[in-house]
Amino acid sequence: MISRRLFGQTVAAGVAATSLAACSPKPGAAPAAAAPPGADLRAGSGKNTSLGPVKQITAGAVDMGYFESGPATGQAVVLLHGWPYDPYSYVDVAPLLAAQGYRVIVPFLRGYGTTTFTSAQTVRNGQQSAIALDVIALLDALKIDKAIFGGYDWGSRTAAAIAVLWPERVKALVAVSGYLITNLVANLQPLAPAAEQGWWYQYYFATERGVLGYTKNRHDFAKLIWKNASPAWNFDDATFDRSAAAFGNPDHVAIVVHNYRWRLGLAAGEPQYESYEQKLQTAPAIAVPTITIGSDFDGAAADGMAYRGKFTGKYAHRVFAGIGHNVPQEAPQPFTQAIVDVDHF
Repeated sequence: MISRRLFGQTVAAGVAATSLAACSPKPGAAPAAAAPPGADLRAGSGKNTSLGPVKQITAGAVDMGYFESGPATGQAVVLLHGWPYDPYSYVDVAPLLAAQGYRVIVPFLRGYGTTTFTSAQTVRNGQQSAIALDVIALLDALKIDKAIFGGYDWGSRTAAAIAVLWPERVKALVAVSGYLITNLVANLQPLAPAAEQGWWYQYYFATERGVLGYTKNRHDFAKLIWKNASPAWNFDDATFDRSAAAFGNPDHVAIVVHNYRWRLGLAAGEPQYESYEQKLQTAPAIAVPTITIGSDFDGAAADGMAYRGKFTGKYAHRVFAGIGHNVPQEAPQPFTQAIVDVDHF
């Protein structure tokens, strides 16, 4: 997660460094589509307060907790959450998709909820390819050959990495905020001072004071991020607390801190992921059918033009005005429709 106001500057700078083609739409591509005028994108009553029972399965390095709904024979949809959030971002999306016959899988990423490591010796690694490999292991464990992926924040980055590294496992993709694959070299380039301010928490995590502060105050810390990232979303305490329970995972702080330190070049990755990272560091294009979503959080990048050239397959872009960072929970109906629509590209 990064600053709502400054995300657009960051994305534009990072993508421009890897692809000048991102500045112009692909000939024949579907234009960016805003929500219908006057449409209510919000969750409404928020009547859904449960995703059902948590299931557990061994998936590579982790014993992964996940929620499942819909018919077992339906087209699989894997929905991935971000930081500091959890699967409850999809508490309204999952039943909508299940009602349309999809098999919906919503996992806790490593370091969240009931997902734990199978070995105490495993490095608590939050780099992008490690998280992506967990999800591939989940597909293998559930005997799912190919799925539709949807995500935002860490989830969007993870789904995009999977689409690059294992495109044969991805039927289609819905990616909030567009192309988020981390390029370590580009990430080292400084932004304007005002833009750097938006990354305060990443610099905080770079210090041992920050580790201690997040460990002691993760509930209030996450709530502050929620409010800053989605200023127009009037979530109640019960909604936040359902997700905040996931931050009690014993590996949560270590995974979050490693993720942000790795992205700033302050923590090393692991050798077993190096071949995956080498491919991701080239900022490869994504060829699977994709719908990207921009929201108010994305600032100037909400129109999708900064990353358009990174998607070479069937493609559309949608803008959800008035919506913050947690798009699926703030705007479950249009997010659900994006999943359904990309399935038919």
